Amino acid sequence: MLKKLQLPLWTIVAPILAWLAYFSPISGLGTSYIIILTILLIASVLAAVHHAEVVAHKVGEPYGTLLLALAITTIEVALIVSLMLTGGPETTALARDTVLAAVMIILTGMIGICILVGGAKFKQQVFSLSGVSVALVALSAIIVLTLILPNYTTSKPGPFYSPVQLGFVAVISLIIYGAFVLTQTVRHRDFFLPPVEAGNEEVHAAPPSKKTALISGILLLTCLAIVVLLAKALAPDIELAIVNAGAPKSLVGVIIAAVVLLPEGLAAYNAARKNRLQTSLNLALGSALASIGLTIPAVAIVAMITGMTITLGVDMKATVLLLLSLFTIMLSLATGKTNMLQGVVLLVIFATYLFTIIAP
Repeated sequence: MLKKLQLPLWTIVAPILAWLAYFSPISGLGTSYIIILTILLIASVLAAVHHAEVVAHKVGEPYGTLLLALAITTIEVALIVSLMLTGGPETTALARDTVLAAVMIILTGMIGICILVGGAKFKQQVFSLSGVSVALVALSAIIVLTLILPNYTTSKPGPFYSPVQLGFVAVISLIIYGAFVLTQTVRHRDFFLPPVEAGNEEVHAAPPSKKTALISGILLLTCLAIVVLLAKALAPDIELAIVNAGAPKSLVGVIIAAVVLLPEGLAAYNAARKNRLQTSLNLALGSALASIGLTIPAVAIVAMITGMTITLGVDMKATVLLLLSLFTIMLSLATGKTNMLQGVVLLVIFATYLFTIIAP
């Protein structure tokens, strides 16, 4: 049966074992239990990547990358909101830290690795400049309006929006993201299609059957859900380790974002290695937009219902790095071609972002 479905056995077994371990009564094992959960978390992430690629191959571009971005971002939102509701006032900056980390990981880490790997293997890679330009226009506006502007409004001092401003920003975030999705899937779908190469076997490979794609879709959601639950279960141990190491708590947001984005990052990396940089960029930029466009409205609703104050504005150091990242990614993707140097520069900025969190 598995042979007919073209699904490796481990991609089915991994999430099942993860769910069993999560609900099992063996939590008293302490460190051993944490190690088991970590291994199953990684296995579930890898399984999610495989199922996402199966579904993407079936539905085609750009719907496949959009589907994965929406699925992962929905899970990210659920994780942030659940941690906010259980963590109380101490988690007021969690959404900001996680969204900022997600954007920096995607723009400098994920895209940097993809460009570097693709440049090392193929010297130069091409992509649709029109699709990337559309995504960057939307991303630039939504980043400034949600993460930088709160520092300069006067209705409420500090890096906060007033309730009215927060509601307004939540609405315009959805509008920008909705307009991007409409452009990507309906109005200008051709902007996001990868160039078809005669020698690219994957482009011409027969798509999976409807049954295989449906099962992979269900397993993808199963994998993503257990990834979030395991990340949430491991969060206290991660936070304790960070505190004991003397690192700032904002590092928790980076780790959460990294875990949630790992399936997408691996999918983008695999695409770049196969000379499909367009798919990598669709995944990365679409995920960055979804991360802000869906997370900010979700936490805004939670804040308005619970009366919680949400910290959105980033500090000056993060603002400089964020604007540098946007400026560099725009220059790197301005010609429709990439090479190793651009990947190296982006990764240096990402390393600087991580370093300045640990050593501010």
